Amino acid sequence: MISVLQPGSDMGPLSESDAEVYVASVCFKTGPPGAAGVEVERLVHDAANPRLPVPVARVRGAMTASEEPLPGGGAITFEPGGQLEISSACAADLPALITATRADLAAVEGLLTEAGLRFGAVALDPSRPPVRSLDHPRYAAMEHHFDRLGPAGRTMMCSTASLQVSLNAGFDGPGSTGATQRWIRLHNLLPVLVAMFANSPFLHGVPSGWHSNRQRIWLATDPTRTAVVPRAADPRQAWARYALDALVLCIPSETASWNAPRGLTMRNWLRGEGPRPATLDDLRYHLTTLFPPVRPRGFLEIRVIDAQAGSEWETVTAIVTALMDDERAADLAEEACAPLASLTDPIRTAARDALADPVLASAALGCAEAALMALPRLGADAAARSRAEGFVDRYTARGLCPADDRLDRW
Repeated sequence: MISVLQPGSDMGPLSESDAEVYVASVCFKTGPPGAAGVEVERLVHDAANPRLPVPVARVRGAMTASEEPLPGGGAITFEPGGQLEISSACAADLPALITATRADLAAVEGLLTEAGLRFGAVALDPSRPPVRSLDHPRYAAMEHHFDRLGPAGRTMMCSTASLQVSLNAGFDGPGSTGATQRWIRLHNLLPVLVAMFANSPFLHGVPSGWHSNRQRIWLATDPTRTAVVPRAADPRQAWARYALDALVLCIPSETASWNAPRGLTMRNWLRGEGPRPATLDDLRYHLTTLFPPVRPRGFLEIRVIDAQAGSEWETVTAIVTALMDDERAADLAEEACAPLASLTDPIRTAARDALADPVLASAALGCAEAALMALPRLGADAAARSRAEGFVDRYTARGLCPADDRLDRW
């Protein structure tokens, strides 16, 4: 979800050293595993003509047809190309998260149906061109920034949809996996998540040779803000360096364009190279424009997973949560993912080949089996367990992913 923040009261000049301390201190708020959230983002289509553009105004109109809040407590936001995202409230555990989000999705789908709309089934629009219909200076500046670097950014903004799972950062206390180890484990798991749940095999309406073209697009979009945070002994310091070295995407203003000077990084802005002195509000806003595969926001937001069709978001949420929050499953997943170190570029390989790559296929199966064994311990209900087991039997155990189903049908 992209939030739009407005400049507030922290408008005094900010030093580079204070900025690094601030980023390192606020983005990793340790806490014991358990609480979780999910953001279900989907493309939206006209039910009668899926190739017809559906602007944000039409999607928003469908949602405002009801004045009732979502029954599960989630929130609806809209992305630049007309995508709709349901952001769950933070739930105490996996069962509560799935129950609440099921209710929210059912309510939203009902409103879409009444408006002659429906959710898309893949993570990259297979046919419609990327056209921004959300009018806000942030998105105009974002489009301007990405257009300098090539077409991938505009496609990312307007034509992609993901499933984001958010988990506690971890707790540095007795008997718990430390936050640093949890950060490392999650990054080791990323290629498996890309490959297992790849669901965007088409580019411009035809197969491209990649199973996750959504991830392919993200890999080609401004690596200063979308690349993996470099490994370091202290992830807090690594994230602070990453954030300050990223290009400034936009500079909020009440009177002028939000476009940032070409090539300006936050670090250089803090050193005096920007159009005016950088403030704490500017830094806070900058953090909302960074989109690495795992983004620390006080919690850990996982951003590499393709949007799924139907109820498969439950399977993804259950498996990811199990592999991170159940200690036994996390240990087994760590063992299963160790061979991925032999791959030159694991995330790119996962996006292109998915489970056709034997190293990824073996790791994914080990992770899936560990997750399935953990779900009863996490209290997942029978429906969630059944969906997860069915997904693994249909795809992972056979070295396949949802994109393979799409390709077979095509």
